[in-house]
Amino acid sequence: MASKGSLADGVWRALRPVPGLVQPDVVLPDVADGALVAVVVAQGQVCWVGPNDAVPAAYAALPQWDGGGALATPGLVDCHTHLVYGGQRANEFAMRLAGATYEEVARAGGGIVSSVKATRAATEDELFALAAPRLQALLQEGVCAIEIKSGYGLALEHERKQLRVARRLGEAFGVTVCTTFLGAHALPPEYMGRSQAYTDLVCNEMLPALAAEGLVDAVDVFCERIAFTLAETEQVFQAAQKLGIPVKLHAEQLSDMGGSALAARYGALSCDHIEHLSADGIAAMQSAGTVAVLLPGAYYTLRDTQLPPIAALRAAGVPMAVSTDHNPGTSPALSLLLMANMACTLFRLTVPEALAGITTHAARALGLQDSHGLIASGRPANFVLWPVAEAAELAYWLGHKPAATIVRQGLVVADGLGVCAVAGDHHGV
Repeated sequence: MASKGSLADGVWRALRPVPGLVQPDVVLPDVADGALVAVVVAQGQVCWVGPNDAVPAAYAALPQWDGGGALATPGLVDCHTHLVYGGQRANEFAMRLAGATYEEVARAGGGIVSSVKATRAATEDELFALAAPRLQALLQEGVCAIEIKSGYGLALEHERKQLRVARRLGEAFGVTVCTTFLGAHALPPEYMGRSQAYTDLVCNEMLPALAAEGLVDAVDVFCERIAFTLAETEQVFQAAQKLGIPVKLHAEQLSDMGGSALAARYGALSCDHIEHLSADGIAAMQSAGTVAVLLPGAYYTLRDTQLPPIAALRAAGVPMAVSTDHNPGTSPALSLLLMANMACTLFRLTVPEALAGITTHAARALGLQDSHGLIASGRPANFVLWPVAEAAELAYWLGHKPAATIVRQGLVVADGLGVCAVAGDHHGV
């Protein structure tokens, strides 16, 4: 169940910030020269960030935490996951190894529909029990905010079940969970050949009902040849717009459908996958401030060869986030740090781009840019102290989960560095 920890209130001294991931209250000395910073936390909120030797006297009575020169980053943000589902699809992994394509697997009755069958058969408590260890694996690596999509129910009662589990996970584990309604993920078996009728159901019944229950933070669509057309996607966007709910899109994964440009016209938070993104799509995203979410786990698992247009996105100044895309079919990944490595290795991101991709830009992709993804005053205390010599190590190691000290929602939920032990029993977890 939930990670229990002690209050993180106090002065966290001797931290090494990652440039671009900290917003000080006063000018910092040159970090490259080894300058250390202090972060003051009070009532679970960051209330001052500045030079280690310039902490205001007003905070002298607070508990003192010695970071020992540890590297400090904001809490990680996993901005695209399908964490709640029944069953698994290892058989499809084997099919692809034998030569079947993603589309061939889907058309043979596998793919998303396979997960729909297992998810519908599971109870809410069973789905929670299945999802909990997946979430714990991500939290142990420093994730402090995560998006969880529906889309494996494809009927009101089962989409509701998924979203309710997502909300429960956030409450049980003390982590920020953003819920995304992905009812337009695939056609359920009972609607095969009746795509428009199902789209109407999503727009007119499912989305309004779930939104009224407070279960929907954003709306997503899988716009692709094997999923929903551009016209159907826009219909869902219009329904979301009427309810005042932001949108995002599974876009240009298998082909250039023009979905990114459409999503940008609706002010989408993000367009995700985007291997086949066009110049027009990039321009539209740049104009709208839409985040490009890179999902190297799916690219790797599907053995794709079409790289996202990283250089063009970089040149246009489109922010690039990186996420696990955890799902049972095409990205059974449970390490955001591994995704950072893969984004660098496969997509040629720089280390600063990858680290911004799993913090600052990932938060923006969820509309959390004012509360997550940056160490700054006025935000909830979500940060991680890493036992590494340099920031590049966070994207360098493969499969290594550093024993970090994690502050999440104002609590010390893990203390791999032994900061609490140094500070004394008063701070123990």
